[in-house]
Amino acid sequence: MKKSLLDSFNYALDGIIKAIIEEKNMKIHVTIAIAVLIICFFCGLSKIEILIIGITISLVLITEMINTALEYALNAYFSEYNNYVKNAKDIAAGAVLISVINSIIVGYIIFSDKLKPIVYNVLEKIKNSNSHIVFLILIIVISITLILKILNGKGTPFMGGMPSGHSAVAFSIATSIAYLTRTPSGIILGFVLAIIVAQSRVDSKTHSVFEVILGGLLGSLITILIFQLLL
Repeated sequence: MKKSLLDSFNYALDGIIKAIIEEKNMKIHVTIAIAVLIICFFCGLSKIEILIIGITISLVLITEMINTALEYALNAYFSEYNNYVKNAKDIAAGAVLISVINSIIVGYIIFSDKLKPIVYNVLEKIKNSNSHIVFLILIIVISITLILKILNGKGTPFMGGMPSGHSAVAFSIATSIAYLTRTPSGIILGFVLAIIVAQSRVDSKTHSVFEVILGGLLGSLITILIFQLLL
């Protein structure tokens, strides 16, 4: 049966969606890519710089998808251990690693000068702020999280259970950064990192999505409350 052009596009889109949904590394790559594209709006990049960023992001995603497709194909035909199959998978993974390293280098070259003033501003805000407030917030967030875990009776104080402690701390730090700096890029970077931490807890199957969301909300709300009371 001959496929139409529309069918080809649909199959391609299905492949992209499946790769993002089923592969943890693709989720990480896509999340970082979206964050980088958002940051581009605040950095005043030239057309050439935007083009380079786009090509670099595409390269990482393409190599990751080829690596995933190769793994699926090899696993379908070889159920037992085969050294040639292992070598093929390792080489494909190496290609992904090279593209990621290249993206880090490109990102550093393009964003280092543009983000330097923002980073200095964030560090200056933290330096001039009352460090005891941030420390107090983290202690309170961790304590409340541990108490809720114990009351809930699931998991252990430092692994699993309701809510996610890692998410609570990550979003507490991100919210603190948002209070200490008013620059959009600094705020976005803080919350992007917090989301990546939360996503890692779901990917590792340590927490459910609900536990991670609850932890994030808990950390942010407690931080907001303390900042409103003390500042």
